[in-house]
Amino acid sequence: MASRTTAYPLTLYLIGAFKLFKGLVLLAVGIGAVKLLNKGAAAEMYHWANAIRVDPGDRYLRRLLVKLPMLDEKKLKELSVGTFFYAALFLTEGTGLLLRQRWAEYFTIFVTSSFIPLEVYELVRRASFAKGIVLLLNVAIVIYLVMNVRRDRV
Repeated sequence: MASRTTAYPLTLYLIGAFKLFKGLVLLAVGIGAVKLLNKGAAAEMYHWANAIRVDPGDRYLRRLLVKLPMLDEKKLKELSVGTFFYAALFLTEGTGLLLRQRWAEYFTIFVTSSFIPLEVYELVRRASFAKGIVLLLNVAIVIYLVMNVRRDRV
């Protein structure tokens, strides 16, 4: 279906911008993972930590640096492929929503709702405030989009 001529709710633009932002962040992470394939991951992290003046005693940085040696070339390739796949999904959703395409609403409903069971599993496995917020946000997005599609269909 072609783009609609009726008023397009601001909420759909915000959802589209949010999805586009997530896609761009994942694209940057994927590019970073590919760059780490050619260099020592821990050495590269130390370099960037020094460049942006991160405290070397920071507990989050230390946790990351402890886990980096576990990322061999195969795991980095898998990480980059998965990251690029999810980036493509989010960029498609965001672009479609910002261009006011009906298919993008259906696509976003399908993709976002398909992640909800995994998010519930992760929340039950290791609960955190951030995971709870992400779950609630995604449920709210799906509910809003379903209501919007049904309203426009009538």
